[in-house]
Amino acid sequence: MVTKDAALYAIIEPVVSAMGFELWGLEYLAQGKHSKLMIYIDSPNGISVDDCADVSRQVSGVLDVEDPISGNYNLEVSSPGLDRPLYTLDHFSRFRGHVVQLKLRTAFDGRRKFQGRLAGIDGDEVLLHIDSEEYCFPIESIDQARVVPQFDD
Repeated sequence: MVTKDAALYAIIEPVVSAMGFELWGLEYLAQGKHSKLMIYIDSPNGISVDDCADVSRQVSGVLDVEDPISGNYNLEVSSPGLDRPLYTLDHFSRFRGHVVQLKLRTAFDGRRKFQGRLAGIDGDEVLLHIDSEEYCFPIESIDQARVVPQFDD
């Protein structure tokens, strides 16, 4: 997690937890006047639009007081969805057996994008099965990861 994201996480996580939700993750995209803070929340019972609105109001109030982001930004709160991003080793462990897409920070074997079945974790490495090969990626080498929804015909 990048330093800015870690600081935001430390401010937002207690608020989301106190409301009975899990802070799945967040992404701060600094883009001048169009900066955006995306917050993903989850719950065993799912997430409704009202849940997102309630969390948005509470988090917005705390961010106004703490003021960790200079300038204007849009706050968006949503469920991680079916193609949920994966941020932590716990996330990778929980979605073992699912197909995931990884984008690495730097190329490995001449490429940065990989898709395969998540075999789990080993220490701080994510294990990915692609065809008959198993790849080990240190979590800090992963720039983005998402679950690929699978639909049965």
